Amino acid sequence: MGFSEADLNAIWLTLRLASTTTILLLLIGTPIAWWLARTPSKWKGPIAALVALPLVLPPVVLGFYLLIAMGPNGPIGQLTQSLGLGTLPFTFWGLVVASVIYSMPFVVQPIQNAIEAIGQRPLEVAATLRAGPWDRFFSIVVPLAKPGFITGSILGFAHTVGEFGVVLMIGGNIPGETQVVSMQLYDHVEALQYGQAHWLAAALMVFSFLVLLALYTLNPSAAKRTLSS
Repeated sequence: MGFSEADLNAIWLTLRLASTTTILLLLIGTPIAWWLARTPSKWKGPIAALVALPLVLPPVVLGFYLLIAMGPNGPIGQLTQSLGLGTLPFTFWGLVVASVIYSMPFVVQPIQNAIEAIGQRPLEVAATLRAGPWDRFFSIVVPLAKPGFITGSILGFAHTVGEFGVVLMIGGNIPGETQVVSMQLYDHVEALQYGQAHWLAAALMVFSFLVLLALYTLNPSAAKRTLSS
């Protein structure tokens, strides 16, 4: 039987969404992780809780409030309309925004843990050698925290691939625009097309296994800490 053309389109859209989201999360999440790992601020607790909120918040709840915020009367929606971008719900970039927020803790927390594990001493030594802040970050932090970056990238990508509730609320189910693999699988089941559903479900199971295999192979200690937290 194999994958239909609609299945392949959904797979391609899912990979595009997960790749875009992961890149943006690395750019946005790294400074957040650095700040959380280094700051003595009293705001560290509330900010860390806010970042981790998607871990416990039902996806449909998050999706509902993002839908309101990005709608024509919401603050984000009014901003995007004033910039001539229209509204984000039921578009690919609306899914990207929702996915970045929903998958953020899966990227920020591993990077934060890796930065905290470095400690202050290597940075102090580099500072005595007249290394500037950016030099210290790219020469010391990035190489030593590499396992955290790898773990965060893999988990962020995989978590985005498996999204359903947030996608349903923000993107709906528009073929070629917001119809990702999880929505396509749901459509097959709803239409009693169990043969096609088996193909997509099996593909997701294989993908999940490969993600765990990559985590335990590339960074076993960090994978165990992340998956047990």
